[in-house]
Amino acid sequence: MYGVCGCCGALRPRYKRLVDNIFPEDPEDGLVKTNMEKLTFYALSAPEKLDRIGAYLSERLIRDVSRHRYGYVCIAMEALDQLLMACHCQSINLFVESFLKMVAKLLESEKPNLQILGTNSFVKFANIEEDTPSYHRSYDFFVSRFSEMCHSSHDDLEIRTKIRMSGIKGLQGVVRKTVNDELQANIWDPQHMDKIVPSLLFNLQHVEEAESRSPSPLQATEKEKESPTELAERCLRELLGRAAYGNIKNAIKPVLIHLDNHSLWEPKIFATRCFRIIMYSIQPQHSHLVIQQLLGHLDANSKSAATVRAGIVEVLSEAAVIAASGSVGPTVLEVFNTLLRQLRLSIDYALTGSYDCTAGVSTKIIKEHEERMFQEAVIKTIGSFASTLPTYQQSEVMVFIMNKVPLPSSQQSIEAGKAGENRNRLTQIMLLKSLLQVSVGFQCSNMLTALPSAFLDRLLSSALMEDAEIRLFVLEILISFIDRHGNRQKFATISTISDISVLKLKVEKCSRQDTVFMKKHGQQLYRHIYLICKEESNVQAHYEALYSMLMLISIELANEEVVVDLIRLVLAVQEIAQINEDNLTAYNRCALFALGAAYLNLISQLITVPTFCQHIHEVIQMRQKEAPYLLPEDVFVERPRLSKSLDRLGPEVFFWQSKISEVLGGSGYNSDRLSTPYVPQLTDEDRLSKRKSIGETISLQVEVESRNSPEREQRAPAEEITYETLKKAIVDSVAVEEQERERRRQVVEKFQKAPFEEIAAHCGARATLLQSKLNQIFEITIRPPPSPSGTITAAYGQPQNHSIPVYEMKFPDLCVY
Repeated sequence: MYGVCGCCGALRPRYKRLVDNIFPEDPEDGLVKTNMEKLTFYALSAPEKLDRIGAYLSERLIRDVSRHRYGYVCIAMEALDQLLMACHCQSINLFVESFLKMVAKLLESEKPNLQILGTNSFVKFANIEEDTPSYHRSYDFFVSRFSEMCHSSHDDLEIRTKIRMSGIKGLQGVVRKTVNDELQANIWDPQHMDKIVPSLLFNLQHVEEAESRSPSPLQATEKEKESPTELAERCLRELLGRAAYGNIKNAIKPVLIHLDNHSLWEPKIFATRCFRIIMYSIQPQHSHLVIQQLLGHLDANSKSAATVRAGIVEVLSEAAVIAASGSVGPTVLEVFNTLLRQLRLSIDYALTGSYDCTAGVSTKIIKEHEERMFQEAVIKTIGSFASTLPTYQQSEVMVFIMNKVPLPSSQQSIEAGKAGENRNRLTQIMLLKSLLQVSVGFQCSNMLTALPSAFLDRLLSSALMEDAEIRLFVLEILISFIDRHGNRQKFATISTISDISVLKLKVEKCSRQDTVFMKKHGQQLYRHIYLICKEESNVQAHYEALYSMLMLISIELANEEVVVDLIRLVLAVQEIAQINEDNLTAYNRCALFALGAAYLNLISQLITVPTFCQHIHEVIQMRQKEAPYLLPEDVFVERPRLSKSLDRLGPEVFFWQSKISEVLGGSGYNSDRLSTPYVPQLTDEDRLSKRKSIGETISLQVEVESRNSPEREQRAPAEEITYETLKKAIVDSVAVEEQERERRRQVVEKFQKAPFEEIAAHCGARATLLQSKLNQIFEITIRPPPSPSGTITAAYGQPQNHSIPVYEMKFPDLCVY
């Protein structure tokens, strides 16, 4: 009976008759609008019939697809779209199931037009906000099919472009439909992300040649909007923008895998572009999660080619700059620890030529220049990371890096042997380069905070190394710390300019914190500058850095006492070149003379004492006439003009300490301090330095012994303490200190230059003296001393000693332990 009624149109159910009436006799006439309005009104009036309407429409569409009646297929999909837009009742879920079944049927078709038609309907459906949730709906098929369409390889370029764009729009629709609905399938699961993200990246990566050719500028904009590349970028940005904290990892991991599989790290252009999109799309507070993913990926590729690792590090650098507005994360030191570990591994690879240091056999050829490029990329990335941090964290990072530098004076192990020395040297250079990158972007007004004692001690220890490159890095690091007003570039060239105003220096009054810093560390800085000047391996870059450092200290950290000390230091440097005890070359000596002339020329103009300026100007003029090779204009050039007759120079070409003391003393400066030659104070650091000999270490020990010996105490006469004595001690305390330093310098010089026989005789005399003192002490302890009241004279004038108990004896201080 049901079959018979089905054949008769008048006896068919009303919903079927209404559905049949929307289809015209000729499909080219399109949907019958009046009948479509009747069907829509019926669906709204009887929502319980909506699922049957959907099922019947689905039945007709499947039949029309199989019969290739594509005109009726389009009409059916249009009717479905209108019903979806109009109906939001409780029973719409069953209708949606029919709708998705029809969309899936179209997507399975081999006809591109049907695929595009189904995608467009799905996108309209994705933009609808449903009133009722769905517990059982699945979009797995659509994710797979849309991803497959994104990789279309149709022969026709135009059709291929349309299919790929439909696939991207479909993925965008799936994301919009599921991302905010907790009851839907979790689109952030790896099984979905591993399909969606690579599909979008594939279209980002492949820019069709035809898209770049447009007939006119007016059409270029429309063409660009229709390109799969632009659409994929918008979809990727939308996807990442919706990602929550727990979903970032699943979204980023497919990106890393895609870049690995397609070898896209080496050109690094596409990889950089991808992560720029990622960093600008995600929420700022999630930036550190992306950086942690990149760091983990770098560790996972620690044995990959240097070009691959360099590409990952370059992307890290770009990401760190963008993350500055957000958060780099709480594990800041772990980030730098990872980068420094990769730096150390790269050094080992370059030295051993193998990725497996233990086996000594590598299946890959390691190119040293590629490893060097990777190391430079790591150093650049360290600087980029540090520039995003606040000041206090930058200080922690610099201390962290400095503690990694292997130094002879530190507890850190120093590898022995030639290979170990090379590894130590490369490690020191790379870490100091990293430290320089951090210090360039470091801005801190308080030098005590910027350079804590422990950090400064280790940094200056590096300045005593024999390697010229390491010393230069230390100077550059110190300069970047001291230069807080951008004056560094104004001293890049050493010259004796006549008017300092052309430099347009930014000078501020020395703050109280800077004064405290110089009182605490000033002598330490002077001493290392002095010792660096004595190095024979110095080149022009070293003297330029020394000149910049002297001038920056004079501008940034100088008060009257600091200026006096700097002048004394420069005069002592002149004495190094004049006396030449260290057998420096002619270039080194001329460079030191020129360095002193350039500094005194500028400092005289800074302190504006006319008589001082006149003396400096006179000496410079005399040098221009008789010895131009003592001025920077002849020394610090590509082909320096030198002279070997430096030992026969007249007194008129030197700056004289007595003259400077006289002219500055008349202007209120401390003439006593100015007239005292500068002598660097020797410390334990010298004994730990590589350049110090065993003889110097012995001399220091003998000097300490001689100062504390009983002989010295006996020779010192008892001095009556009066008012004049105390006054003299206060006034001359500085002079006494300098004399003491001079005396110690003479002791060291004696042990350096005296013949071995003389030193042996001196030490033998010391040993004999010490033995005699020990004999006296033993004799006193064995034989009791006389009575405190003196000796008692018995008959016949013979003294008689009274015995005293041992517990009442008074032993000399040397015997008390």
